[in-house]
Amino acid sequence: MIKKKICILGAFAVGKTSLVERFVKSIFSDKYHSTIGVKTDQKDLVIDDKEIRLIIWDINGQDDHQSVKPSYLTGASAYFLVADGTRKETIEVAKELNKLVENTIGEKNFYLLINKSDLIDQWEVNEIDILELEQEGWNIVKTSAKSGDSVEESFVKLAKQLIEA
Repeated sequence: MIKKKICILGAFAVGKTSLVERFVKSIFSDKYHSTIGVKTDQKDLVIDDKEIRLIIWDINGQDDHQSVKPSYLTGASAYFLVADGTRKETIEVAKELNKLVENTIGEKNFYLLINKSDLIDQWEVNEIDILELEQEGWNIVKTSAKSGDSVEESFVKLAKQLIEA
Protein backbone atom coordinates (compact mmCIF):
# COMPACT_ATOMS: atom_id res chain seq x y z
CA MET A 1 0.00 0.00 0.00
CA ILE A 2 1.18 3.49 -0.88
CA LYS A 3 1.01 5.93 2.06
CA LYS A 4 0.96 9.68 1.46
CA LYS A 5 0.72 12.63 3.80
CA ILE A 6 -1.67 15.35 2.66
CA CYS A 7 -1.96 18.71 4.44
CA ILE A 8 -5.11 20.81 4.44
CA LEU A 9 -4.54 24.52 5.06
CA GLY A 10 -6.49 27.73 4.99
CA ALA A 11 -7.77 30.69 6.93
CA PHE A 12 -9.69 30.38 10.17
CA ALA A 13 -13.23 28.93 9.75
CA VAL A 14 -13.17 28.16 6.01
CA GLY A 15 -14.34 24.56 6.50
CA LYS A 16 -11.11 22.55 6.50
CA THR A 17 -12.20 20.16 9.25
CA SER A 18 -15.69 19.87 7.76
CA LEU A 19 -14.20 18.90 4.38
CA VAL A 20 -12.01 16.24 6.02
CA GLU A 21 -14.93 14.85 8.01
CA ARG A 22 -17.12 14.78 4.89
CA PHE A 23 -14.40 12.86 3.02
CA VAL A 24 -13.29 10.48 5.79
CA LYS A 25 -16.56 9.87 7.66
CA SER A 26 -19.26 11.08 5.21
CA ILE A 27 -20.65 13.41 7.86
CA PHE A 28 -21.27 17.13 8.26
CA SER A 29 -21.90 19.02 11.48
CA ASP A 30 -23.09 22.61 11.80
CA LYS A 31 -21.20 22.83 15.10
CA TYR A 32 -17.96 24.76 14.75
CA HIS A 33 -14.85 23.33 16.39
CA SER A 34 -11.60 25.24 16.08
CA THR A 35 -8.61 23.02 15.35
CA ILE A 36 -5.75 23.55 17.78
CA GLY A 37 -2.43 22.65 16.20
CA VAL A 38 -3.07 19.69 13.93
CA LYS A 39 -5.59 16.86 13.75
CA THR A 40 -4.85 13.75 11.70
CA ASP A 41 -7.20 11.37 9.92
CA GLN A 42 -6.67 8.74 7.29
CA LYS A 43 -8.62 7.05 4.56
CA ASP A 44 -7.74 4.16 2.28
CA LEU A 45 -8.67 4.30 -1.39
CA VAL A 46 -8.30 1.92 -4.30
CA ILE A 47 -7.57 3.72 -7.54
CA ASP A 48 -6.80 1.83 -10.75
CA ASP A 49 -6.17 -1.34 -8.70
CA LYS A 50 -3.63 0.46 -6.51
CA GLU A 51 -4.18 0.91 -2.79
CA ILE A 52 -3.33 4.29 -1.30
CA ARG A 53 -3.67 5.51 2.26
CA LEU A 54 -4.11 9.25 2.58
CA ILE A 55 -2.86 10.51 5.92
CA ILE A 56 -4.60 13.86 6.21
CA TRP A 57 -3.14 16.59 8.40
CA ASP A 58 -5.88 19.10 9.18
CA ILE A 59 -3.82 22.12 10.26
CA ASN A 60 -5.12 24.99 12.40
CA GLY A 61 -6.55 27.95 10.56
CA GLN A 62 -4.33 30.92 9.92
CA ASP A 63 -5.45 34.37 11.07
CA ASP A 64 -3.99 37.47 12.69
CA HIS A 65 -3.48 35.61 15.99
CA GLN A 66 -2.31 32.21 14.81
CA SER A 67 -0.05 31.03 12.02
CA VAL A 68 0.80 27.66 10.52
CA LYS A 69 3.94 26.01 11.88
CA PRO A 70 6.20 25.10 8.95
CA SER A 71 7.19 21.87 10.75
CA TYR A 72 3.63 20.56 10.21
CA LEU A 73 4.32 20.55 6.46
CA THR A 74 7.40 18.31 6.60
CA GLY A 75 6.92 15.08 4.68
CA ALA A 76 3.77 16.17 2.85
CA SER A 77 3.38 14.77 -0.66
CA ALA A 78 0.57 17.17 -1.63
CA TYR A 79 -1.85 19.61 -0.07
CA PHE A 80 -5.17 21.35 -0.24
CA LEU A 81 -5.61 25.05 0.28
CA VAL A 82 -9.13 25.93 1.39
CA ALA A 83 -10.89 29.26 0.98
CA ASP A 84 -14.42 30.31 1.88
CA GLY A 85 -16.29 31.59 -1.17
CA THR A 86 -18.30 33.94 1.04
CA ARG A 87 -15.11 35.63 2.36
CA LYS A 88 -12.83 36.97 -0.37
CA GLU A 89 -9.99 37.68 2.09
CA THR A 90 -9.55 33.92 2.56
CA ILE A 91 -8.16 33.74 -1.00
CA GLU A 92 -5.34 36.08 0.10
CA VAL A 93 -4.61 33.80 3.07
CA ALA A 94 -4.49 30.83 0.67
CA LYS A 95 -1.93 32.68 -1.48
CA GLU A 96 0.21 33.37 1.61
CA LEU A 97 -0.03 29.74 2.69
CA ASN A 98 0.92 28.54 -0.78
CA LYS A 99 4.14 30.59 -0.55
CA LEU A 100 4.82 29.16 2.92
CA VAL A 101 4.38 25.60 1.64
CA GLU A 102 6.59 26.14 -1.41
CA ASN A 103 9.30 27.80 0.71
CA THR A 104 9.15 24.97 3.26
CA ILE A 105 8.80 21.77 1.20
CA GLY A 106 9.07 22.91 -2.42
CA GLU A 107 6.49 22.65 -5.17
CA LYS A 108 3.95 19.86 -4.70
CA ASN A 109 0.62 18.98 -6.26
CA PHE A 110 -2.18 21.00 -4.72
CA TYR A 111 -5.77 22.08 -5.20
CA LEU A 112 -7.51 25.20 -4.00
CA LEU A 113 -10.90 24.14 -2.68
CA ILE A 114 -13.26 27.09 -2.60
CA ASN A 115 -15.70 25.87 -0.02
CA LYS A 116 -19.35 26.68 0.68
CA SER A 117 -20.64 26.27 -2.89
CA ASP A 118 -24.05 25.62 -1.28
CA LEU A 119 -24.01 29.38 -0.49
CA ILE A 120 -22.85 30.52 -3.95
CA ASP A 121 -25.43 33.33 -4.05
CA GLN A 122 -23.55 34.85 -1.07
CA TRP A 123 -20.06 34.51 -2.54
CA GLU A 124 -17.61 37.40 -2.57
CA VAL A 125 -15.16 35.35 -4.65
CA ASN A 126 -16.07 35.78 -8.32
CA GLU A 127 -15.21 34.07 -11.59
CA ILE A 128 -12.53 36.68 -12.40
CA ASP A 129 -10.72 35.88 -9.12
CA ILE A 130 -10.87 32.18 -9.99
CA LEU A 131 -9.71 32.71 -13.57
CA GLU A 132 -6.70 34.75 -12.40
CA LEU A 133 -5.57 31.91 -10.14
CA GLU A 134 -6.16 29.30 -12.83
CA GLN A 135 -3.96 31.37 -15.17
CA GLU A 136 -1.22 31.10 -12.53
CA GLY A 137 -1.54 27.30 -12.78
CA TRP A 138 -3.75 26.70 -9.75
CA ASN A 139 -6.19 23.77 -9.83
CA ILE A 140 -9.45 25.02 -8.35
CA VAL A 141 -12.56 23.13 -7.29
CA LYS A 142 -15.75 24.60 -5.84
CA THR A 143 -16.79 22.39 -2.93
CA SER A 144 -19.42 22.15 -0.22
CA ALA A 145 -18.65 20.22 2.94
CA LYS A 146 -22.33 20.61 3.84
CA SER A 147 -23.77 19.00 0.69
CA GLY A 148 -20.69 16.95 -0.20
CA ASP A 149 -20.41 18.51 -3.67
CA SER A 150 -16.99 17.77 -5.22
CA VAL A 151 -15.39 16.74 -1.91
CA GLU A 152 -14.73 13.06 -2.60
CA GLU A 153 -13.79 13.85 -6.22
CA SER A 154 -11.16 16.37 -5.09
CA PHE A 155 -9.42 13.92 -2.78
CA VAL A 156 -9.57 11.19 -5.43
CA LYS A 157 -8.05 13.51 -8.08
CA LEU A 158 -5.17 14.37 -5.77
CA ALA A 159 -4.67 10.69 -4.86
CA LYS A 160 -4.52 9.78 -8.57
CA GLN A 161 -1.81 12.37 -9.11
CA LEU A 162 0.17 10.92 -6.22
CA ILE A 163 -0.12 7.39 -7.60
CA GLU A 164 1.01 8.55 -11.04
CA ALA A 165 3.97 10.52 -9.65
